[in-house]
Amino acid sequence: MSQTKKLLEQFINTPLPKWSELIALMKKLGYKKLEGDGSRVKFVNIEIKSVIELHKPHPQNTIKLYTKKDIIKELKDKGFIK
Repeated sequence: MSQTKKLLEQFINTPLPKWSELIALMKKLGYKKLEGDGSRVKFVNIEIKSVIELHKPHPQNTIKLYTKKDIIKELKDKGFIK
């Protein structure tokens, strides 16, 4: 199993994944992280025309459930998740 697939499965199966895990996953999937104002962040993959916008988690370092669901939906739409 590839490292990308392992990171993807770990993200999906972890109830509240850590921010650092999301960054590693998105990088492996070809996304570039762009910092915005305050805690705003965009993950952009120009090749597949995909943009995922979200806020950095705070005060904890874990991704909120609704944010995780939005990310998974976009990754399904772009074919990363079957």
